[in-house]
Amino acid sequence: MTLLHEAMTRLDEVWADAAEATGLSRQQLIDANDAIGMLRRRLDGLQADIAAGIAHESRPELGPESLAKQQGYRSPAKLIAATTGVSTGDASRLVAVGEATAPRADLLGAPRPAKYPLVRRALAAGAIGAQAASLIISLLDRCRIAAGAERIADGERMLVESAAGMALDDVRKLIVRAEAQLDPGGVDERGEQQRAQRSLTIFERDGMAHINARLDVETAAPIITAIRGYVTAAFAARKDTPDENAPDADRRTVQMLQADALSVLCAHAIGCQSEKLPLSGATVIVRMSLEDLESGTGSATIDGIDQPISIGAARRMAAGGGVSPCVLGGDSEILDWGREKRLFTRAQRLALVERDGGCAMCGLPPEMTKAHHLRWWKRDRGRSDLDNGVLLCETCHHRIHDNGWDIRIDGVGTSARVWFIPPPYVDAARTPRLGGRARFDVAA
Repeated sequence: MTLLHEAMTRLDEVWADAAEATGLSRQQLIDANDAIGMLRRRLDGLQADIAAGIAHESRPELGPESLAKQQGYRSPAKLIAATTGVSTGDASRLVAVGEATAPRADLLGAPRPAKYPLVRRALAAGAIGAQAASLIISLLDRCRIAAGAERIADGERMLVESAAGMALDDVRKLIVRAEAQLDPGGVDERGEQQRAQRSLTIFERDGMAHINARLDVETAAPIITAIRGYVTAAFAARKDTPDENAPDADRRTVQMLQADALSVLCAHAIGCQSEKLPLSGATVIVRMSLEDLESGTGSATIDGIDQPISIGAARRMAAGGGVSPCVLGGDSEILDWGREKRLFTRAQRLALVERDGGCAMCGLPPEMTKAHHLRWWKRDRGRSDLDNGVLLCETCHHRIHDNGWDIRIDGVGTSARVWFIPPPYVDAARTPRLGGRARFDVAA
């Protein structure tokens, strides 16, 4: 409760100078948002404890003495949902988090630590919220048998450390990567199950054709890559248009462009005479370690897609056209060209994608990024080397230059780490923020 009181006091201090949000300065808005986030996460920790207590007092063996039934509800989740305004599913997840992080007792009543003590500690400190905790706990429970107690404990530590400060969408990406590490044998089994569930339906309604697809990663990879390549090329062409207000200017939305991309690709497939489509050099890149490739176990990743695939699937994809396998750990091309080349080579870009995963700052897929020199080629006589390059989307590139952010790269080659250093008005201490693929790297 002390930590909760601290968070409430902090919010009171921020809010004291203004009667409403419109009266706050920019810095006060940031401080208030941070204080609300901390308060919400610490409340989550307290609510998870309360939910576990309600569930314990509502266990089936109590019969009519069940707390939930006495209050007029069929289950503890129904009680919590009704009194907090969340869905029954969210309430059930809250109970699961509370039970997995609550102190336990053995058969003789002796106290035992929580099933996941580090998740409990992070919840209490406000480092993560209940939804992130639920994702982590669900993953650890799924992998508990396959990974073993020691690796599960290591996984809990790494996930809690990595998830702190992450948005929930990024935590989901982290979970996908972690599952491939904790249960590599399950990647192939899950891939086969997903492949068996792939489907595409086409029907007409209200004068429009509706196409709904549900695809496994192996099937979807070339489709996603080609469509993204078309969209990227379309946006690049817009930059060359001198007048955005011209009658013939391209004003299509991303969704429209994606629909047009599918039409263009299919027209080409059924007889279009063009030998080259405007896909901005789109290629499916499948990445795997040499050890995994030779052993046939483990997993591989596809640039721009979060879900890993099995080595068997990677081999099948590499046998097809338009797919480039990138095997790490063996001999490779020279990746540092110094001042000999102005632009980064294709091999260097592949290495940058391996290190950064896409836009190193916001995480957009690789095909939506460009390789930029940290020390400019002309002004600073910067070299076209990996430790002087970073992948950024157009928006983040402008944000870096316009708002005074700095970039630092620690290490060498594809194992290096990219750090973004905020300007003093964002963070007076200028604490570096980890970027690139390393944000989601939970491998021991």
